[in-house]
Amino acid sequence: MKNDLPLRWEEFQRVEMRVGTVVSAEVFPEARNPAYRLQIDFGPWGIKKSSAQITDLYHPQDLIGKQVVAVVNFAPKQIANMRSECLVLGAVGMNSEVSLLGVDRVVENGTLVG
Repeated sequence: MKNDLPLRWEEFQRVEMRVGTVVSAEVFPEARNPAYRLQIDFGPWGIKKSSAQITDLYHPQDLIGKQVVAVVNFAPKQIANMRSECLVLGAVGMNSEVSLLGVDRVVENGTLVG
């Protein structure tokens, strides 16, 4: 565990996690670490860009149409020449490979995770 301080419920409620569908994925050569540049459709919240270090387990063409979970209310972050607008969530394996978090049934884009 990285932090021994308990997270208050009010703090957790501020993290807005939503389901979105990947509409484009491409290699992001300008990123410092191997990554893909993703565009994700969050329905009423629009299409958001993200840089995702998921190159160990995924190929860009396999990501199109995949539903993922992302935090959508972080401030945008400049990554190389792109402004990342959301943080795609994944489980980090023993060799630092990232397995994406998603849903086991298709849901509407923009669905809140809680």
